[in-house]
Amino acid sequence: MGDAARELQNQSDAAETMQTAVEVAVREMDGADGAALSIILRGGKAQTLAASSDAASRADELQHELEEGPCLEAVWEEYLVRSRDFAAEERWPRWAAQVAEETGYRSMMAFQLFTTGDAVGALTLYSTSAHGFDAADRELGLALAAHISVAVRQAQEIADLKVALDGRTVISQAVGVLMERYGLAPEGAFSVLTRVSTTTNTKLRDIAAELCAKGTLPGGAAADGSVQVSRAQ
Repeated sequence: MGDAARELQNQSDAAETMQTAVEVAVREMDGADGAALSIILRGGKAQTLAASSDAASRADELQHELEEGPCLEAVWEEYLVRSRDFAAEERWPRWAAQVAEETGYRSMMAFQLFTTGDAVGALTLYSTSAHGFDAADRELGLALAAHISVAVRQAQEIADLKVALDGRTVISQAVGVLMERYGLAPEGAFSVLTRVSTTTNTKLRDIAAELCAKGTLPGGAAADGSVQVSRAQ
């Protein structure tokens, strides 16, 4: 488990972390023949973010297509959801039958990774055997899910921080362009960018990126939007 946690922490971005998570789950869990990581929005919309195989991805997709399954329903309320035998599954009969037919999976466990007001993350493990997971798998799966949840959250926070830092860099560059071109003070140059952002309903970072790349501001204005730029600003 320690090796698995370190492997998850060593990935470079959120996508790699999630893909590593499903691969580690299959490798570490004796009963697991497939794994998928998905996010489900309230109202039933869902997206599979990583899968260990096409079969695991398909099993997740069928939940979305049939609008029934453990991740669309029970995982919102429970940390662990199990189906020991798809042939006897009464909660999601259409999903269980079609998964068994198309993928060969016969049982599953789904772990809640995290919840927000509008979404829940889930790790689903699939087995080609009925009753493919025992009590030891349950405990190992709960521990592994906790590590995966932390690693994915940290990776996403790092990605968000990088976007924020990149945005600050390009905005600083754009301020420098306006300062040099129009003889503005830093505050005046930044004010131009914010006013153009407001009048054109465009993100400040995108305004700055266009100015740095093309030397012009959106809308073809010399440097305003409806903003008049002069050396007096």
